[in-house]
Amino acid sequence: QLVAYEVKRMRAEEGNKQKILRHIKELAEKLYKNENPYPAVTMHKVQKPTEGCHLRLHQKPFPRLDEGTVQWIIDQATAKLQTAPPAVKAEKKCMVPLGPPIAAIMERNGNALANSARRLEVVRNCISYVFENKMLEAKKLFPAVLRAMKGRAARHCLTQELNLHVQQNRAVLDHQQFDFIIRMMNCCLQDCTAMDEHGIAAALLPLVTAFCRKLSPGITQFAYSCVQEHV
Repeated sequence: QLVAYEVKRMRAEEGNKQKILRHIKELAEKLYKNENPYPAVTMHKVQKPTEGCHLRLHQKPFPRLDEGTVQWIIDQATAKLQTAPPAVKAEKKCMVPLGPPIAAIMERNGNALANSARRLEVVRNCISYVFENKMLEAKKLFPAVLRAMKGRAARHCLTQELNLHVQQNRAVLDHQQFDFIIRMMNCCLQDCTAMDEHGIAAALLPLVTAFCRKLSPGITQFAYSCVQEHV
């Protein structure tokens, strides 16, 4: 129903926090009522005496009630109520119109998709700057790259880009390049979840044994020595 009826209203409310909050409150009340239907109130119907009943002859006196019997009936009813299944609101089936085409909703998600594409572009650019030794440009983008590593797509992008540079025989780095790449790898692994173990982490394994730097003649340090503490 939201998709069918509320898209125009949502667009009109954009940027007005008070209207949005009021709308959310209305939705919350609808959802709450749907989950917690009002309990049926039991009405005790007491018959009214008929007109002229007081003129009748041979009126039977009201019988004396037995306290034990009344209590037994009350106990029986209470026991039944405790074991009775909860009252379920009968579902009312209704047809909901199709509403606006899916493209109208996709427009709302357009910004998120554009942001994701921008993040990937930032990761690619930063890696390019590192390998082109444009360290000043790389430094400017670096905080944004580390933030982007929170997203799985950016982590995947990092492994792909680094793999391309390995294939181009650009695995031997100078000290500054090595430092940048290690920090990216560490950040990437730090944000990895168990789901990424056989994806992102596995893709990084061959890369950490490829990227290296020369510490002195005959002594080479490989990237894995700086990232091997990650689970």
